[in-house]
Amino acid sequence: MASSNKSVLFVCLGNICRSPIAEAVFRKLATERGVVDQWRIDSAATSTYEIGSSPDYRGQACMRKHGITMSHIARQVTNDDFASFEHILCMDESNLRDLNRRASKAKNCRSKVDLLGSYDPHKQLIIEDPYYGGDEDFETVYQQCVRCCKAFLEKNS
Repeated sequence: MASSNKSVLFVCLGNICRSPIAEAVFRKLATERGVVDQWRIDSAATSTYEIGSSPDYRGQACMRKHGITMSHIARQVTNDDFASFEHILCMDESNLRDLNRRASKAKNCRSKVDLLGSYDPHKQLIIEDPYYGGDEDFETVYQQCVRCCKAFLEKNS
């Protein structure tokens, strides 16, 4: 299979908390499995709120605690993303509504838009935004992302 055939874009509201965590977790899992070169991995926002920002410092601290490096600058989902990414995985119903609305207007949409939580073996469909919470909320997001990304990777390997 050609490397460009496997691609995933993780999406949340601002692209500074949940989606960059999911992106970094998935990249680490794919690296550990020896398949990272077969994937195009990125994350983006549905909103314009945080464009150009680094991931939230609490998310970065959580990831460091788990030995995962993050290097991402927030960006918004583009129409091209719907044509170039095979999978667009988002965090909650609001993200899903926004993405489905955008996908219906995008030319050459080939993306399968879904909730990342649909892969959770614990059946927690929604990955709640930790922005207004504390360190424990970022840890919860991390744990959910690990479970979901593992299941997604297994299904798509």
